[in-house]
Amino acid sequence: MTGYLLVGADGRSYRSAVPGTVGGHRSGKLYGRLDCPSALRALAAGGYAAHRVFFADEPTAVAAGYRPCAVCLPRAYRRWKAGLPVRPG
Repeated sequence: MTGYLLVGADGRSYRSAVPGTVGGHRSGKLYGRLDCPSALRALAAGGYAAHRVFFADEPTAVAAGYRPCAVCLPRAYRRWKAGLPVRPG
């Protein structure tokens, strides 16, 4: 099967016919928007791509144990930091 490699809520990779809507960093256990300025800078620097993962959506990233990015998802990050449930966006 061709397509996109995503990470599911169980943390396992799977193939999908549709691309993910959020990206993450496997070793940092964080996720954010695909246009996140911080992630784009890290990708341009070259060291980030080897750890890049993708999720179908934010709830899947949270279920897999990832936290929101402080740069591109500041409201969700503040909720996570305060120990509150993370809401998409």
